[in-house]
Amino acid sequence: MKTITYIENALKNLNSELRELMFKTNVAMKQRDDEVLLIQQQKRVLEQTLEDLTHLRDNPPKSVSACKTNEQAQS
Repeated sequence: MKTITYIENALKNLNSELRELMFKTNVAMKQRDDEVLLIQQQKRVLEQTLEDLTHLRDNPPKSVSACKTNEQAQS
């Protein structure tokens, strides 16, 4: 899946950004904290998405018909 590769690359880029940001001394502490928080939030979303996609790739649904629509579930 290309999507997994893109997410893995994005995570590597975010990690690099975090490392750079941690060693910047010319940025105010508050500003750096805000930027680190934003990057951490982005990382959490990407990590969860990566986990979900990897699970789906490794454990694909048995069949499309296994998913019930609301109408089928109510019958």
